[in-house]
Amino acid sequence: MQLKIMPKKKRLSAGRAPLMLFLCQMISALEVPLDPKLLEDLVQPPTITQQSPKDYIIDPRENIVIQCEAKGKPPPSFSWTRNGTHFDIDKDPLVTMKPGSGTLTINIMSEGKAETYEGVYQCTARNERGAAISNNIVIRPSRSPLWTKEKLEPITLRNGQSLVLPCRPPIGLPPPIIFWMDNSFQRLPQSERVSQGLNGDLYFSNVLPEDTREDYICYARFNHTQTIQQKQPISVKVISVDELNDTIAANLSDTEFYGAKSHRQRPPTFLTPDGNTSRKEELRGNVLSLECIAEGLPTPIIYWIKEDGTLPINRTFYRNFKKTLQIVQVTEADSGNYQCIAKNSLGAIHHTISVTVKAAPYWIIAPQNLVLSPEEDGTLICRANGNPKPRISWLSNGVPIEIAPDDPSRKIDGDTIIFSKVQERSSAVYQCNASNEYGYLLANAFVNVLAEPPRILTSANTLYQVIANRPALLDCAFFGSPLPAIEWFKDAKGSALREDIYVLHENGTLEIPVAQKDSTGTYTCVARNKLGMAKNDVHLEIKDPTRIIKQPEYAVVQRGSTVSFECKVKHDHTLIPTVTWLKDHGELPNDGRFTVDKDYLVVADVNDDDGGTYTCVANTTLDNVSASAVLSVVAPTPTPAPIYDVPNPPFDLELTDQLDRSVQLSWTPGDDNNSPITKFIIEYEDAMHEPGLWHHQAEVPGTQTTAQLKLSPYVNYSFRVMAENNLGRSLPSEASEQYLTKAAEPDKNPTAVEGLGSEPDNLVITWKPLNGFESNGPGLQYKVSWRQKDGDDEWTSVVVANVSKYIVSGTPTFVPYLIKVQALNDAGFAPEPAAVMGHSGEDLPMVAPGNVHVNVVNSTLAEVHWDPVPLKSIRGHLQGYRIYYWKAQSSLTRNRRHIEKKILTFQGSKTHGMLPGLEPFSHYTLNVRVVNGKGEGPASPDKVFNTPEGVPSAPSSLKIVNPTLDSLTLEWEPPSHPNGILTEYTLKYQPINSTHELGPLVDLKIPANKTRWILKNLNISTRYKFYFYAQTAAGSGSQITEEAITTVDEAGILPPDVGAGKAMASRQVDIATQGWFIGLMCAVALLILILLIVCFVRRNKGGKYPVKEKEDAHADPEIQPMKEDDGTFGEYSDAEDHKPLKKGSRTPSDRTVKKEDSDDSLVDYGEGVNGQFNEDGSFIGQYSGKKEKEPAEGNESSEAPSPVNAMNSFV
Repeated sequence: MQLKIMPKKKRLSAGRAPLMLFLCQMISALEVPLDPKLLEDLVQPPTITQQSPKDYIIDPRENIVIQCEAKGKPPPSFSWTRNGTHFDIDKDPLVTMKPGSGTLTINIMSEGKAETYEGVYQCTARNERGAAISNNIVIRPSRSPLWTKEKLEPITLRNGQSLVLPCRPPIGLPPPIIFWMDNSFQRLPQSERVSQGLNGDLYFSNVLPEDTREDYICYARFNHTQTIQQKQPISVKVISVDELNDTIAANLSDTEFYGAKSHRQRPPTFLTPDGNTSRKEELRGNVLSLECIAEGLPTPIIYWIKEDGTLPINRTFYRNFKKTLQIVQVTEADSGNYQCIAKNSLGAIHHTISVTVKAAPYWIIAPQNLVLSPEEDGTLICRANGNPKPRISWLSNGVPIEIAPDDPSRKIDGDTIIFSKVQERSSAVYQCNASNEYGYLLANAFVNVLAEPPRILTSANTLYQVIANRPALLDCAFFGSPLPAIEWFKDAKGSALREDIYVLHENGTLEIPVAQKDSTGTYTCVARNKLGMAKNDVHLEIKDPTRIIKQPEYAVVQRGSTVSFECKVKHDHTLIPTVTWLKDHGELPNDGRFTVDKDYLVVADVNDDDGGTYTCVANTTLDNVSASAVLSVVAPTPTPAPIYDVPNPPFDLELTDQLDRSVQLSWTPGDDNNSPITKFIIEYEDAMHEPGLWHHQAEVPGTQTTAQLKLSPYVNYSFRVMAENNLGRSLPSEASEQYLTKAAEPDKNPTAVEGLGSEPDNLVITWKPLNGFESNGPGLQYKVSWRQKDGDDEWTSVVVANVSKYIVSGTPTFVPYLIKVQALNDAGFAPEPAAVMGHSGEDLPMVAPGNVHVNVVNSTLAEVHWDPVPLKSIRGHLQGYRIYYWKAQSSLTRNRRHIEKKILTFQGSKTHGMLPGLEPFSHYTLNVRVVNGKGEGPASPDKVFNTPEGVPSAPSSLKIVNPTLDSLTLEWEPPSHPNGILTEYTLKYQPINSTHELGPLVDLKIPANKTRWILKNLNISTRYKFYFYAQTAAGSGSQITEEAITTVDEAGILPPDVGAGKAMASRQVDIATQGWFIGLMCAVALLILILLIVCFVRRNKGGKYPVKEKEDAHADPEIQPMKEDDGTFGEYSDAEDHKPLKKGSRTPSDRTVKKEDSDDSLVDYGEGVNGQFNEDGSFIGQYSGKKEKEPAEGNESSEAPSPVNAMNSFV
């Protein structure tokens, strides 16, 4: 805020009476400060704050938004004109005005066209003090028309000729940006030979064969609509006459080529502009662009000069390979003749462009708002320039002043309005319009006549802090109408300003050119006019300057050594300085060799790069000082090889400044043994409490030889110091003298205070006692206090010795107590401790949970609910509820055998829980008990429940015995876990053909009381797969599968056996009557007998026949592990046809062979039902183990050859 009070600052003399600062001068106008609180209260005419541009090109695809924002007090109302007449927005449903604003939105996206709203718009903002108007806003929609269709003939021309490819883009709004590209959207390369002109045409000074192409495409980009239009491609072919044969050359004439110029070298001529001279007109402030493009061979070079003058250095730029001259921010002085010269080796040519710079109106003095008080005078000045000279016209509140209401205080004198003795009715908004043929300027300036008492805008009690001997500026921003007079007083008592050291500025600021300590105080600014008075106090504090009392000094050091610079700063005690070190006026290198500590900068292991100027800068919030020193690095002098070692111990330990809680320790460092000391470690010994034991006290940097140590009371201290460098730590120094600190009351109380009862009638209070170092004095004891938390009893206290436990007897069971343990010694008590809560001892709960009921969820899960027991009956910390449950008997067998009880505990106050893992179709009993820290309460009455039936497990076994031509007998054992009452068995079976394909599935229901079933009317010599499972009322159980084969006739029963090989039916039964077959069988039997003898011999020697290893080596990888419970095993296939071999029935778990399953015949040995010996030294046909009942193939049979298999091998 500037108050136009006095043209210069005014010096006040010391002898002036009264002893105060006074300001009072006539003014012509005053400005309204931009103080938000002030603006809220003042009545003010409207001011346009935001408006759309004069030439407003809109996107026809989007809604039209015409901005008009204004401020004023009271808030202005808005209206619009369109093409000079009132624009009634209420009658157009597509037009809306933003609330509290004049901004219009025209919704053309839903309906309507942008062209409908083309025109000239003007906004008026009006309140009771006047009316402000916007510029004339010309609304035009942008246009991006398509190229006109045209047929472009291919262009053929000789090598070296010139060429111009026209673009001629469609006329758009705004004009498009032109560029040339090929079909691949790559910009065409341009050079001194080939370039694009300002009009968009592509100019070739001379063509070359490589200019031949069919895709010269001119593109026009319309930025406003973000669209690009494309011209038809132009084809150019450049022909070299030397390459044409004589026949073609004879048949071609010059007129068949583009142009008529020779391909031989030639001097330059201009392609553009035409003739020797041309004219160019440009507006002031724009960019002047002059262009000359020449053709010729070799390619001409362009030069520019200005006749009778020089080109402006900072505003001249060359574009397009110097073919375009641009001058930015052109002025009238740039008018004149410009000459472009085109030159090549054969000659030169020039063209003169006469430039005239015109000017749209521009401001010399724009009118400014006037705030006047009644009866004051003022002026509005509107001064503009242009070429031609603009015409000035005035409007009042948007109306030409010639027809505006008359105001006797107003007089118009050309570009000036003079106001004399204004009144409040003189308030208005005046518009100045400066126009010529190139444009116009419109400015709003209001005259606001106000009668306002003084106001001081500077914050009250502002504190100014100034360094001594520097200027002090005390602000007093003010406002009032008429303009107030300003007076300054010093201190509340009104003490006079006795010396000629004060300067008063026109904005009310008081300046003390050289502030001294006695300038400190309170200064009062008083503003007065005929309507009132206002005053404000500000405070001034004078601070001591910051000084560097010990400056860094010039140093010369050898490479590899250490150097330190000292910078000791003295400053005002109320200011906190920050010290920064610089090297060569920049930051210190980011290197660990540079360390800054307090008043020192230390550089270790100096190298040549470390040389330079080091500056210490001390900054406070008010001032800063600096000092510099130069470091020179020199080569080291030859010295004997240094010995590097840990430092020698420090010595001369001394205690000074001995206080109750602190002491200063100083020492002298020992030799660092050529490795700088990085730190000192200080340790202490407490000779009173822990003699001979040293503790860590503090660490200080290696540059420091004193330390201020904090001490504890009642400790007999001794100190020692160790030095450390990069090689290690020194031996400890000799111990210092002892220093016994005075006793004091303890600083802290015991920690980990707890209260827990060990019996139902006691409270055991425990804590972690203080150690001797923490006792702070002799006679350490503890004051133990307790009282019931929920009662009104007073604290009960007892003082105990230095122990860690106290037992309070005779307490009620499980009652909350508040507990405090306070340390004390002979010097007094520690601070009052915080109370902690504990409980007396717990007892077993007295009440069992009630209303226990069970909800059986399914056959294996039940949910138990109970009511919580009363908290008082728990008599301890509730741990949770515990459910005991057991299976009393089976619902199926009614077996009353007792089994082990199971327990589930539910933490906290839960009143329900789930019992998982129950057995289906079982009888269960449970009870619930509450649990606390002492144990369990009584059990609730037993609750009995039954689980429903579940699905059964798989049958325990399934065997296929007694195969015949058309029948198989199935034997099985019931499921080991029926989980209910079996209702029936389901048998499903289907044949398997030679290609392992499954036939139709047969489904058979068998009564639950059966364990044997004969299947009849089966196919002869056919493999069948069986699926067998049991059922209860709950559903079907897991299935067991088996496979078996019907035999060929009654004499050749071949029950399946996986271990013994594939069971095959003989196709030639009568072959056994032939002699050669009998001889073969005898030979086979003899071989088997020999094999058996060998096996028994190996068995007697402790060995085993390695059939299992052979089976493992040749087993099919798809064989699944066997089920342990049913004893089934993997299947194998014969090497001849790889058909699946049916597995036999299971071997008993004792590994014995039943008589009905085994026989002494060779046939049964090879392919019997079990087909196995026992485990010792015999052939193994089956293994017990988990195995899925799925068919699997093996690559090789692992059994001894059977006669039938041998027979089949001959068939």
